[in-house]
Amino acid sequence: MSKIFTPENLQFLLQGAGVSIALAFGALVIGAVLGVIGAAGKLSRIKAFNWIANIYVELFRGTPMLLQIYFFYLGVPVIISMITGTRVRMNIYIVALIALSLNSGAYQTELIRSGIQGVDKGQWEACETLGISYWTMMKEVILPQAFKRIVPPLVSEFITLIKDSSLASVIGTAELMYRTQALGARYYNYLYPLMIAAVMYLIMTLCVSWIGKKIEKRLAVSD
Repeated sequence: MSKIFTPENLQFLLQGAGVSIALAFGALVIGAVLGVIGAAGKLSRIKAFNWIANIYVELFRGTPMLLQIYFFYLGVPVIISMITGTRVRMNIYIVALIALSLNSGAYQTELIRSGIQGVDKGQWEACETLGISYWTMMKEVILPQAFKRIVPPLVSEFITLIKDSSLASVIGTAELMYRTQALGARYYNYLYPLMIAAVMYLIMTLCVSWIGKKIEKRLAVSD
């Protein structure tokens, strides 16, 4: 036990926690961009745009995250090889970020769509009366109000991404779970590394939850 609880091993796991946070935050930001585009598609009157957005959301919400990670790591290189005739090796960190981002984007699409639809219709009518363009209205009026409504579910999404980043360990991404398994294999003892990892995940998610509550209170005051 004393061999495991060393500063070097704790630093090793903390570095993995840093990778987990970076992957989750990157996926949250990219997912938000995809979510805005997806929400615009689902609310669009253009059938093709609406159709593409619906397929994207159903595909990534209806299949396991683990399958998506394997597909981008193992399946995409095969597809590229079939098209170009050259073998491609995917960067494991980029693969993890892409899979997490696309999955998060599908969920955020629904969050943002519901937030937009929750804005009072009077706001839409006022903008139309003033002759404000659709994109200016969305950017300056609708999306800021929708954002306040979706802060709590976005915080929950970030927490989910932190935990789901552990799935990236299956392709060798050196995040917290991967390093936990490596440490357990090194000492032939998985119990204590898993306990440390559990505490680290709990600290990360509690911190995000606390920050989220602070943001909610600040936005409530601004109203």
